[in-house]
Amino acid sequence: MIDDATFWTLTAGLGIGTFLIRFSFLGFLGRRRMPDWLVLHLKYVGVGVLPAMVTPLVLWPAATGGDTDPARILAALVTFVVAFKLSVTGALVAGMGTLYLAQFLMS
Repeated sequence: MIDDATFWTLTAGLGIGTFLIRFSFLGFLGRRRMPDWLVLHLKYVGVGVLPAMVTPLVLWPAATGGDTDPARILAALVTFVVAFKLSVTGALVAGMGTLYLAQFLMS
């Protein structure tokens, strides 16, 4: 454990750093029109980041000790198909339902 002064100094520093990172976009660019090429590229940030965050959780989940789990792979595939065909809300419901049902049936 670290002492209280170090903890609070680190917490305040991280808070200020996070604020400055967000302010750099919102404060400086918030009222300005961004170039069309930049807006076009920013549309793909979520599409690129979300799979990068989810893939390790599907292939090497901490809940199973890092072992690949067929239930999670099945749920990810169902979520992808439903999101492609229907909506985000439908994908969330279908993915969660598939995961819970597959885990129940496989246990």
